[in-house]
Amino acid sequence: MATQTITTDKYKLYPSPRNRTKDVFAHEVFVPYPYAIIDLDIMELAGKTTLFAACRLSDMKMGQVVTFELEADRAKFERLFTPD
Repeated sequence: MATQTITTDKYKLYPSPRNRTKDVFAHEVFVPYPYAIIDLDIMELAGKTTLFAACRLSDMKMGQVVTFELEADRAKFERLFTPD
């Protein structure tokens, strides 16, 4: 089964099979570590989130994009996330 990509103004996104929704939310964080393990469940975020493997179109840098329904969750993620 082929993975459907999503192209935005900033990124080419490859959805994680663990996502519960296909939405790309307004609040986002680009993580420049394509192989880092991002476990959103342990962060106990209040709103919905989605995780994508990503290519940043401005410089073709690979990484991951996490999108958040709530701005507070984005801030909490940035505070808690540390790459492996």
